[in-house]
Amino acid sequence: KDASINDDIDRLRLAATTNLLSRDDVVIVASVSCIYGLGNPEAYRRQMLFLKTGEKTHRKEMLDQLVHLQYMRNDADFKRGTFRVRGDVVEVRPAYEEHGVRVEFFDDEVEQISVFDPLTGRVTTRLDRVAIYPAKHFVTERPIIEEAVKGIRAELKERLAYFNANGKYLEAERVKSRCEYDIEMMLELGYCSGIENYSRFLDGRRPGQRPHCLLDYFKGDREWLLFIDESHVTVPQIGGMYRGDR
Repeated sequence: KDASINDDIDRLRLAATTNLLSRDDVVIVASVSCIYGLGNPEAYRRQMLFLKTGEKTHRKEMLDQLVHLQYMRNDADFKRGTFRVRGDVVEVRPAYEEHGVRVEFFDDEVEQISVFDPLTGRVTTRLDRVAIYPAKHFVTERPIIEEAVKGIRAELKERLAYFNANGKYLEAERVKSRCEYDIEMMLELGYCSGIENYSRFLDGRRPGQRPHCLLDYFKGDREWLLFIDESHVTVPQIGGMYRGDR
């Protein structure tokens, strides 16, 4: 049950950011989680997979890009955040949508793009082009991950020295084991569970600099409006959170 709730929360967060980057008619109702750490909007936008009918695109290149965007191949269970391959047909279930996207190839050319119902397989719309956004908010290029790992290892060395100097050997072993496992996962897969804990290194932020959050996805050259309900309580709470964090 908890896993299902978390999946729904992730889908809503992905749907919110995807719509903010691709549409102008967006209304989002958010809790205080709108100021929780989220991936860099510019990096998120750069990782988008864009396909167009008649375009020369090798099927393998598309599959490699989907894997990089943290989509998992699953030919049996076609759930959100997965894709499946049947000959020259690639079907993707975006992590933020209820429908599926079917891309049909002829040799190295995108022949047809369709939106379909994942349950029945019935095609609902034909598209000339489609944009598929990452399945996770923290998706980045290999060189950035390698540079981030250097910073993570340097901070880990400092923390281990602190714990060992204060006789906290169990804490030292736990931190060492977890960080080394996360580093291995990031280098091998480009992602790890709890990757948001390393966002400062992935974004190249300075110590103490705030992370990106949902509000950053509203910014740019567009006008937008923010309503804060119960602001006489909410704004002081946010101030208290900020000072408490400091």
